[in-house]
Amino acid sequence: MKVGFIGLGVMGQPMALNLARAGTALMVWNRSPERCVALRDAGAQVADSASEVFRQARIVILMMATDTALDEVLGRHTADFATNVAEHTIVHMGTTSADYSRGLEADIRAAGGRYVEAPVSGSRKPAEAGQLVAMLAGEPAAVQEVRPLLKPMCHETVICGAVPTGLLMKLSVNTFLIPMVTALAEASHLARRYGLDMKQFQAVLDAGPMASNVSRVKVDKLVNEDFAVQASILDVLKNNRLAAEAARNANLASPLLDVCFDLYTETVGLGHGQADMAAVVHAIEARTEARGNGSRACEPTGRHP
Repeated sequence: MKVGFIGLGVMGQPMALNLARAGTALMVWNRSPERCVALRDAGAQVADSASEVFRQARIVILMMATDTALDEVLGRHTADFATNVAEHTIVHMGTTSADYSRGLEADIRAAGGRYVEAPVSGSRKPAEAGQLVAMLAGEPAAVQEVRPLLKPMCHETVICGAVPTGLLMKLSVNTFLIPMVTALAEASHLARRYGLDMKQFQAVLDAGPMASNVSRVKVDKLVNEDFAVQASILDVLKNNRLAAEAARNANLASPLLDVCFDLYTETVGLGHGQADMAAVVHAIEARTEARGNGSRACEPTGRHP
């Protein structure tokens, strides 16, 4: 059975490579064709268009950055949509709002297809290592069909229930992740401004009870001021917005997400949108400089994302 994979970005390319290297009969497509070269070298077939993927593969995995990109690839709201999804299982592994996913499932089922949410927890390095965690949601038969295919990409798959519980689970996880990394950036800023030995700072954090796979990777970036992307500021800002919107839709407070939204927005404004999320430290540094200059321009606004 041939499997399709569309979307070979920072996360999608290593995910698809793990599928190809595991022997999956894979057909891939990406808007930027140079991202397909490594997949061809790994044995995947490269399609000339997204529509060719749908013609050749019954199960199609989509790792797209935005709902607009998803709709475009699927041909949603056009005559091509039914052709692309009928008798197919569409696997949505990116991060969008729960409402969007609920509507997409309804449209796919109405057109005679099946739909599985499978957003993942993890950034580029876990993606490269096949150590992502997938949160699956959808009709039980479709979920059970898709679950084994994800094994080369994910060391754990958790079945969450009906759509959109997979995406709601992802947004809940991000509600912990984003403030955690932001707090680590703030801690490193404090240590550096006091002139502490940053390698000692790293050693203490790595050896202590708060250490995790995420903290070890991010503190290394902060100590070495290496902001090569694993999860970009722009992507984190999008996920922050989606999580805060989910909270507001349920009339819930999201005070930490609101502060983080300001900081990641400021980091984009400073020109670091394509850097790793650890680069949020630049916004914290800018606020420090503003305080030193007697300005309150970069103080928290309290506004909602």
